[in-house]
Amino acid sequence: MNSSNDVNVKSNVKQFDTDVSETGSYAYTADRLSSQFANARISKAIADIYPFKGKRVLDVGCGDGAYTVEFAALGVASIHGVDPAGVAIEAANARAKRQGVQDIVQFSTGNVYELDPLLSEKTFDIIVLRGVLHHLPDPARAVSNLENFPGAVLILEPNGLNPVVKVLEKVSRYHIEHEERSFTPGTLRKWCKNAGFKISACRVINIVPFFCPDWMARTLRVFEPIVEKIPGLRAIGCGQTILLAKR
Repeated sequence: MNSSNDVNVKSNVKQFDTDVSETGSYAYTADRLSSQFANARISKAIADIYPFKGKRVLDVGCGDGAYTVEFAALGVASIHGVDPAGVAIEAANARAKRQGVQDIVQFSTGNVYELDPLLSEKTFDIIVLRGVLHHLPDPARAVSNLENFPGAVLILEPNGLNPVVKVLEKVSRYHIEHEERSFTPGTLRKWCKNAGFKISACRVINIVPFFCPDWMARTLRVFEPIVEKIPGLRAIGCGQTILLAKR
């Protein structure tokens, strides 16, 4: 599933490969406290929104595999991760072997726009797109390409209604180098509906930014359950949108 079509791969893929080459992982999967808090909240939301036990999962845009290997603990039958960043896939395979889950978790290089060969070769119950669409040259087309997929699709993206997220996209060096952007929950809903899916669940979560100081991460984590319960506040205060779409 290697793709040589540059139209389907943005320059940020090289940046992610550089991250892994220099540090051994992606910056947002490293051991920074804020990243630990944010990732833990996101992973819990993903585990809660869909019954993964016994399911066959395709993790598109799996990166260094840090999130992919977590599915083994959820009792999945199998999970296959694909990503266009070759160095990241090497790190992902090493991670699965290190954690002893290589029989359940597998990885290969691949492109979200060219999933047909893999989907015709293997059967999956759900496709997971965790923080993938905002890195793509045409995210709407990536979702529309799944119109013939008979299973469920889970999408996790930065919340485009959050003003802090929008500011970071403009001023943060990391966000600029990695071409970060965000979409509103309404936009994600529209893309899924246009591809023939029905929205099963959609919510916004997490108020801890990935790269904030430790003191801020600890403080925000205390208030996170409160913010997530207040409709107007959570709409603009939470950093991620999680959406589950089904046939």
